[in-house]
Amino acid sequence: MAEQSVFSDPERQHLHNYHVKEVEAAMAMPAGHEKNYVYAAYDSMGHQEQAAAIHAAGFLNADDPVAISFWIISIAMVAATVFFLMEAFVLNVHWKTSMHVGSLVTLVAAVHYFYMREYWVKFAQSPIVYRYIDWSITVPLQMIEFYLILSAVNPNVGGGIFWRLLVGTVAMLVFGYAGESGILNAWLGFILGMAGWGYILYEIFYGEAGQCAAAATKTNRHIKSAFDTMRLIVTVGWSIYPLGYFFGYLLHQWGDSPCNFTYNIADVINKIAFCLAIWHAGKKDTLDKLKN
Repeated sequence: MAEQSVFSDPERQHLHNYHVKEVEAAMAMPAGHEKNYVYAAYDSMGHQEQAAAIHAAGFLNADDPVAISFWIISIAMVAATVFFLMEAFVLNVHWKTSMHVGSLVTLVAAVHYFYMREYWVKFAQSPIVYRYIDWSITVPLQMIEFYLILSAVNPNVGGGIFWRLLVGTVAMLVFGYAGESGILNAWLGFILGMAGWGYILYEIFYGEAGQCAAAATKTNRHIKSAFDTMRLIVTVGWSIYPLGYFFGYLLHQWGDSPCNFTYNIADVINKIAFCLAIWHAGKKDTLDKLKN
């Protein structure tokens, strides 16, 4: 007698019991091609039942790379948070606040990634609301980082840098969400969201932030190095998000799976690598000052 499994869903239990009876009948068949075929067919059905049970329970399935990426990145965000907090103890004073803000970025992302993973596993749909809530907290924190590293080398840097970057951030996120959620025409939301991102890029390349970074070259090369890397990430790394919106949502060329997998990889670069650039510059600067 084959071992019986117990399911809370009566329909699933009935289907399982039927399959068990069929397998028991197959076991009584004489050896040959037909018996092997029946065995293979029901072995496949068993794997499908197992996958369905795993999915219903909210656990990871080995055949779902998107769910696995959600899990890996959520743990990576937690690990990065601990790393940045610990490293802040050994860096120079003017780098500590930047590292603390960086740890907030990865901590907030980690919490949201746990919820996004569960949402994806249970419903296999894009967790749009969770993503935008995450971005609405972490992106402004990243904009604060630009202001913090520039003010470390020049205490007279005006707060207008942060507020202009914040305006661009709010426009980018609000219009992006409005377009994806159907509150606003999708194309209009995309164009206005891109305008917000363009405003951020203008500020960090040609605006006051870009000018302060250029002047920092003579004062502290490590700050200029961190700024350049952060600026590169905001330019190249962030381009993944509008590409996902454009091909996945507007043109419907990407399904939810490739779109979310791409977003997850992008978040590793745009959050963890972004903060690692600050840590690396702070470490180099601290070591240089110890030598002198």
